[in-house]
Amino acid sequence: MSDDPLPLAVGDDGDPVRDVQRRLRRVGFPVPEAEDGLFGPGTAAALRRFQADRGLHPDEACGPQTWSALVEAGYHIGDRFLYRRTSMLRGEDVAELQERLGSLGFDAGRVDGIFGPDTGSALVEFQRNCGLTADGICGPDVVAALDRLAARQAGPTSVARVREVERLRGTAGALPGHRMVVGHGGDAGPMAESLARMLRESGAEVEVINHPDGSAHARQANEQGAQLYVGLRLVATGEQTRVAFYAQRNWESVGGHRLADLIQDTVRKGTVPILIPDVLGMRLPVLRETRMPAVSCELGPADQVVPVTAELTRAIADAVVAWMAEPVHG
Repeated sequence: MSDDPLPLAVGDDGDPVRDVQRRLRRVGFPVPEAEDGLFGPGTAAALRRFQADRGLHPDEACGPQTWSALVEAGYHIGDRFLYRRTSMLRGEDVAELQERLGSLGFDAGRVDGIFGPDTGSALVEFQRNCGLTADGICGPDVVAALDRLAARQAGPTSVARVREVERLRGTAGALPGHRMVVGHGGDAGPMAESLARMLRESGAEVEVINHPDGSAHARQANEQGAQLYVGLRLVATGEQTRVAFYAQRNWESVGGHRLADLIQDTVRKGTVPILIPDVLGMRLPVLRETRMPAVSCELGPADQVVPVTAELTRAIADAVVAWMAEPVHG
């Protein structure tokens, strides 16, 4: 898409809208032919369904996150060569490669659709085991080998998930010295600082990040070697409080899901039952790109959150402490 016309929303028209419509149709979200080139209610409804399917905020507007998801959704394994490069390849084809390698016992990391070092290492190991040139490039020979071995795949549980569970169990009870990041975009600054203070009092090392871009949060958390990320955001009146963790297709963050459940339970048992959050898996950039368990707490309606900020912050802090004692079920 040229000249970056994003975001696109109802009322816009022209070739950029046609491009969005073409991509929606290609990935199974049809748009009325009568709206060709016009961003009308049918296009908005199709886009909303796509956003919900891809774990994004269903706001019916095509901004940078939705556009990237549309582009990535158009790739299927075998459509292009996949390999590790400085600007990491992203797409549904990468996610399928990760899923298939993991099901065969090769640790490609979590299924995030990002071709990083874990995926590259797993691919080389797979090539060696199959007698292929171990160049770390997924081309026709690798796809053919994966197809031949499809019957041997054990199912959606991957070696990466098993190792994640083992790693989390190894950290149970180790709150003193545990490195955490609390992120916000400016609107929840006082709450983020208060949460960080409570966690520090429990013995954790906590860094607070203030930035509007979730990818920037993920990058800083990864660079700091954080072991947990908690994001806070106030949402508009009329929106429901929810806690999101990373999930995609047959993969989810075990640690993130566990913490989201604990936050929901702690709020329910506390003094702010009106704000009991929904728990759901999403693919928001901050959840997808962090290399540690992460949750994004979207708190609303804002007019109901503000009067009980102290109680809500304490509930989240208590949930984090409980998570450290038992980061996975059982």
